[in-house]
Amino acid sequence: MRIGKKDWIFIGIIAAVFLIFYVISGEEKTKRVPLDDAHKPSYELFKKTGSKMEADKGCPACHNTNPGGIPFPAKHPVKPKDGPMRCLFCHKLKLAGVQ
Repeated sequence: MRIGKKDWIFIGIIAAVFLIFYVISGEEKTKRVPLDDAHKPSYELFKKTGSKMEADKGCPACHNTNPGGIPFPAKHPVKPKDGPMRCLFCHKLKLAGVQ
């Protein structure tokens, strides 16, 4: 069986797709949620309910733009004004067995 020109084009396209996936799969840049006393309630709520949306409900108590709150960094991509905060959509919890 001989590999023709069309076969080599197909192999080249597949190789290009794999190369693109490899190039864009760099190291994770999003910070993880610290495993400290301030974030302990979020971890416990997530372990209890298994819902990130439920665990997210505790974030606005500390992370907000109100006086005394921890402001978002200047380069933070999303700063919710209205509606629920979805911190755990990007930020991951440090769970047992997960790096």
